[in-house]
Amino acid sequence: MPAAMNHITPNTPMGANLVPDGSGATFRAWAPSALKVHLISEHSGWNPTASNLLNREEQGYWSGFWPNFQDGSRYKFYVVGTGNEGPKRDPYARELSNQPAWPNPNCLLRDPNSYPWHDYDYRTPMFHNLIIYQLHIGAFWSPESGRQAGKFLDVIDRLPYLSDLGVTALQLLPIVEFQTQFSLGYNGTDYFSPENDYECSADEIAQRLPAINALLATKGKPPLTAEALDGASNQLRCLVDLAHLHGLAVIFDVVYNHAGGDFHDESLYFFDRQNQGNNNDSLYFSDIGHAGGLCFALWKQEVRQFLIDNAKFLIEEYHVDGLRHDQVSVLLDANHGTGWRFLQDLNDTCHALDPSCWQNAEHWNVNPPIVNAKHQGGAGFDTCYHDALRDAVRRALEQASAGASANVDMSAIACALWPAGFGQSWKFMQNLETHDEVLEGRKPRIARLADRSDARSWYARSRSRVAAGILLTAPGIPLLFMGQEFLEDKPWSDNVSDLSNLRLYWAGVEGNDKHMIDFHRCMRDLIRLRNDLPALRADGFRVSHVHDLNRVLAFHRWIPGEGRDVLVVVNLNEYTWHHYQLGVPRYGRWFEAFNSDVYDHWVNPWRQGNGGSVFADGGPLHGFNHSIGVALPANTVVVFCL
Repeated sequence: MPAAMNHITPNTPMGANLVPDGSGATFRAWAPSALKVHLISEHSGWNPTASNLLNREEQGYWSGFWPNFQDGSRYKFYVVGTGNEGPKRDPYARELSNQPAWPNPNCLLRDPNSYPWHDYDYRTPMFHNLIIYQLHIGAFWSPESGRQAGKFLDVIDRLPYLSDLGVTALQLLPIVEFQTQFSLGYNGTDYFSPENDYECSADEIAQRLPAINALLATKGKPPLTAEALDGASNQLRCLVDLAHLHGLAVIFDVVYNHAGGDFHDESLYFFDRQNQGNNNDSLYFSDIGHAGGLCFALWKQEVRQFLIDNAKFLIEEYHVDGLRHDQVSVLLDANHGTGWRFLQDLNDTCHALDPSCWQNAEHWNVNPPIVNAKHQGGAGFDTCYHDALRDAVRRALEQASAGASANVDMSAIACALWPAGFGQSWKFMQNLETHDEVLEGRKPRIARLADRSDARSWYARSRSRVAAGILLTAPGIPLLFMGQEFLEDKPWSDNVSDLSNLRLYWAGVEGNDKHMIDFHRCMRDLIRLRNDLPALRADGFRVSHVHDLNRVLAFHRWIPGEGRDVLVVVNLNEYTWHHYQLGVPRYGRWFEAFNSDVYDHWVNPWRQGNGGSVFADGGPLHGFNHSIGVALPANTVVVFCL
């Protein structure tokens, strides 16, 4: 006899969901070509029987209600298809068990209300106020030495540090369960389940709970119990919750262009168990491959809904403040005719659910219409990645490292500060390092690029400060990659067990490396400068002077209709310019708000500068009515404001 249909309606959600009265749970799956779908669990001895058969609905859905299920109950679907039969994990499972672990974990039924959130008064920053810090959970930080990868709860240890740094958002590399050992998280297979490798055991929870509750106490919040941190899903919720209490938004990296890389028999691959011939018959996927996996078949409404449901789930159940969408260009190439409409529907849904939830697209080559509204024919994203400034700055550093007589293309930096096709400065994201750029075996980190022979030389330190100064005073939303803020010069890897030598050198910034400490101070002050000067986050922008031979660039930032003018001056020359003439928009005293030369051997005893201010009493220059004569120290960014 098939399952009861209590609590089953046309609006019953997919997957496993506890019913409000606590009497049991509903189960729903999509398997249009299956002959039968059973619910197997610890309650049924894991055997498919007539008593645990789901009811077939229209359009290939299967559903049923069972009593006695509760938070933590273990289950799977058992699918009988035309090709074979056997267990399948619920594609909507909120969590997977560690016992048994891979390759055959069970699904865990989870109550999304079991974590006691504290962040009810947190508000996501406006988009133009975002300063994003990208990190990988496993490689960022672990209190254990040696080969231990980081966990969700470990990141909480560093939240005070990140809050003090001044960034306003954390962007986590993908956190969904993936079967391959190393993939940076981009070959996920279980889109609603957090990665089990990032889960703390009961003993680890007991070790970390006092520090977590101490942080909660500093924010005037009640403590957590160990039970509230049971399971990877609640530990991830705790990380988001505590980040919000520290004033940090949280952005999840989602991969809707493809899945897998190592599909297992119990995964969503060929979920309704047809004969495994053409991958176009695999239900969720097409025969188009990417990054070792398969692209989603977005011409199917149910597949599009699965991914939209995932985005809704992350916003509703994890309180995320934004989604970073991996390579939507791949998604579009693999789904001609349906991909663009899917992106529009996805963004419409996310914005309707939470207008402040930031939707950021990675699209290569950059396509400005991706951030246009749907009624303008766009895909509806808020922001997209841009590589122009990154490439121009990195190229200039490489050119400068060839010596004082080398040509440096400052004009390319000037052109990249506000890339073409964007009407507002927060519509594009700028960066110098990302997880892709500085992964082991790819491109060098900024400090190493600035001086290939010695990443701790004055040349490396000073040019790195210039690069950071450009990024944090330029238009666009700035993104930092973990370690960039303290002059980390090693590439990174998510294989922290075998390549522990590539882990972030936290000991350096905590006291072992004076140059790291000084650079961290510079970065922290640059971030505070951006937060303190509204013009650096506004849309007023003009390059006022660029001179490739002098290696000098100046650009003007202001608030349209209000002023509050700022002049940013970049000197990539190896010697100081004295009395360098620059145009400014207003007569009077201009204060030297920032001078990166100060941070070398803090406080730099040999620093050059302008004594705190200069007076604009010179004649017209560079399109302005007034001008100033300033000192521009070697390899320095100097910022002037009224």
